[in-house]
Amino acid sequence: MRTIRNTLSQMQRNQAPSRPAPKPNNKRKNNIRSLEEERRKRRRVPEDAPPEQLPQAHGHTPRQPGSIDTILLLVIISLVLFGIVMVFSSSYYYALTHSSFGGDMYHFVKLQIAWSAIGFVGLAIMVHFPYRVVRRFGGIAYWFSVVCLVLVQIIGEEIQGSKRWLGVGPIGFQPSEVAKIAVILFLADYVARHQEELGSLKGFLKAVGVLALPTALVAISNLSTAIVIFAIGVTILFVASPKIWYFVVAGFGAVAALALLLLLPMFAYRMSRIRAWLDPFGDILDKGFQIVQSLYAVASGGMFGLGLGQSRQKFFVPEPYNDIIFAIICEELGMVGAAIVILLFMVLVWRGTKIAIEARDLYGTLVAAGIVMLIGVQVIINIAVATNSMPNTGMQLPFISYGGSGMVFTLGSMGILLNISRYKLK
Repeated sequence: MRTIRNTLSQMQRNQAPSRPAPKPNNKRKNNIRSLEEERRKRRRVPEDAPPEQLPQAHGHTPRQPGSIDTILLLVIISLVLFGIVMVFSSSYYYALTHSSFGGDMYHFVKLQIAWSAIGFVGLAIMVHFPYRVVRRFGGIAYWFSVVCLVLVQIIGEEIQGSKRWLGVGPIGFQPSEVAKIAVILFLADYVARHQEELGSLKGFLKAVGVLALPTALVAISNLSTAIVIFAIGVTILFVASPKIWYFVVAGFGAVAALALLLLLPMFAYRMSRIRAWLDPFGDILDKGFQIVQSLYAVASGGMFGLGLGQSRQKFFVPEPYNDIIFAIICEELGMVGAAIVILLFMVLVWRGTKIAIEARDLYGTLVAAGIVMLIGVQVIINIAVATNSMPNTGMQLPFISYGGSGMVFTLGSMGILLNISRYKLK
C-alpha cells in the first residue's frame, strides 16, 4: 500500500501544471539601458553647456530657448535712435565752429551712427551666443582688463589731464569699459562657484578681492567709473551672500578708501570739484562754469522745452553732446521730454530685473543683476551731475551720449541680457 501511495503521489506531481518560468523584465532593462546611455551622454557634454544641448529624460523632447524680451529690445532701440537725434542736435554747432572737424556739421552724428551699428551687430551676436558659453571667457576678460588698466597708467593717452585711453593703431578704447563687463562676467562666475563660501568672512573677503583689484586701478584716473564698477560688484555679492552685516563693514571700508582718494595731495583736483559743487556761482568762469551752464539749460527748458535743435547753452558748454547731454535734453524738450527719457530707463531696469529673477541658474541671475546695475548707476550719476545733485564728474548717459567704445560695450552687454531672457524658468 505504501508503494502504491508513493506511486500515485508521484503521478499527481507529474500531472500538476507546471508554473511558467518568470519572464525577464524587458521594460526595466530598457529603462536601465536608457539611463546608462543618458549618463554616458552627460559625461561627454560640458557642465556649462546650454540647456538645449543637455540630454533630456527618456521620452521627453529637449527644451529649446524661448524668445527674447521684446519690450526690452524696443526700449534699447528707442534710446539709441533718440540718442542719435540728440547727438546731432547738440553737436552740429560745435562741429561747424571747430576747424579740426573741417566744418562738417554731421561729423559727430555720422560717427555715432557707425558706432551704434557696430554695437547692434555685437548685440545680435550675443543674443544668439548662449550666455553659459560666455561664462568660459569671464576669467580671460577679467585679467585682460586688469593688464590694460595697468598699461593705461604707463603708456595710455592723456586727455584733459587723465590717462583713460589705450590706442591700437588708429583704434582707441577705454580699458575701464572692458573692466565693467569683465567684472560682471568673472565675479558672477566666481560667486556662483563659491556661493557656500560667502557665508564665512574668509570666503567673502576673497570675493571682495576679485572686485577690489580692477576698482582700485580704475579709481586712479576715473573715480566715477570706479564707483560704477564697485556698485556692480556689491550688487552681485549682495544677491548671493547670506550675511548682510558684511556689507555694513565693507561700506565703512569703502568710505575710508573714498576719503583717502579725496584727501591725498595728488588728487587735490577732486576736492576742488566738491567746492565748486557746493558753490558753483562762486567760480562761475572756471570750476563752476559747466555746472552753471547746465543749470541754465535745465531751467530755461521749462515744461515743454525750446524745441529740438533750439538749445542756447550748447553754444557755451564744452562738448555738450557728451556728459552734459541730459541738460540739453531738458532745454530742448523740457521736463516732459526729460521725464520720457527717465521713464524709458525705468522700463529697462524693470525688464532687466525681471530677467534676473526668472533666470534658470544663479550665474544668469547674477550677470543680469550686474548689467542692470551697470545701466542704472550710470544714468543716476549722469542726471545727478547735470542737475548739480552731486559733484561734477565725467559719466556718459547710456545709449544717448556720444561715444564709441562705451556704445559698443553697452549694446554688447544688452545682448547678453537679452540672451539670458531666452532661458527663463518654466
